[in-house]
Amino acid sequence: MCTSLTYKKTDFYFGRNMDIEYSFNEKVVITPRKFSFDLKRYKKLESHYAMIVMATVIENYPLYAEATNEKGLSIVALNFPGNAVYLEEKQGQINITPFELIPWLLGSCTSVEETKAVLQKTNIVNIPFNEQIPLAPQHWMIADRDQCIVVEPMEEGLRIQDNPFGVLTNNPPFEFHKMNMANYLNLTAHYPADRFSPEIELKPYGVGMGSLGLPGDVSPASRFVRATFHKMNAVSEDNENANLSQFFHILDSVAMVRGSSLTKEGKNDITSYACCVNTDKGIYYYKTYENNQLTAIHMHNENLDSDELITFELIKTQQINYVNN
Repeated sequence: MCTSLTYKKTDFYFGRNMDIEYSFNEKVVITPRKFSFDLKRYKKLESHYAMIVMATVIENYPLYAEATNEKGLSIVALNFPGNAVYLEEKQGQINITPFELIPWLLGSCTSVEETKAVLQKTNIVNIPFNEQIPLAPQHWMIADRDQCIVVEPMEEGLRIQDNPFGVLTNNPPFEFHKMNMANYLNLTAHYPADRFSPEIELKPYGVGMGSLGLPGDVSPASRFVRATFHKMNAVSEDNENANLSQFFHILDSVAMVRGSSLTKEGKNDITSYACCVNTDKGIYYYKTYENNQLTAIHMHNENLDSDELITFELIKTQQINYVNN
């Protein structure tokens, strides 16, 4: 389970919680412009926009969890079990595997508007990376500073919908999440007014009662509502530190605590890492479950005209600033 969101100030921010019960040997990867992608059923991607991502690298091939390209376009993949449908190849369409979708779109598109046009001609095919790595059921959120969409692979093909919330979690499909938000239209961040009855005087007994009914569990539908509520009401001074602090506080409000959510197999589902990308500056910030300190990697400080992946192992040991040693 995962939660992704956008946050727009002077700069635009994009990120996610990766909620998972295991490590997939993830690391921050900068994919330079000349790194070559051999696509399964489409022409090789040899020259493309540079990207900064979280990925696992297998056989020198990065498998992306989320990514931002040098133009500020971002995509995140989220778990979508029981709903994602990958199809057979179709003539006359661009046949792309699920694990190729992020690098292919970010490598060639500069905006959500461009991805919409390309996706109209795209067929997501049921071809795994290799025999040992089956396809993960996924849907995707794609965003730039002007637009946000959700892309869901269904039996009829790709379902592409505008996302006015700038938030995405997991099941059910996005159409449900949009409708479900109406159940919470009475929530407010403001001090609530007494509307119960003109014959009875009721007074709030504490701050925060305007959000009474905001779901507190960690199911996908509840995380969607809670993240949207906090995002839409978030206030921050417009500087990098304040925006980052607010972004990660929103993610923290929907984070998984070890032991509080178990999978069917009895494994702990935790927020393995949380990330935020300043898409205008190309800076990738992250923290892990074990290390709350933010680590930053600046894409534009590397040689983006290279043909070799640039990788950064995650700093997972807790970093503490002792001030009186």
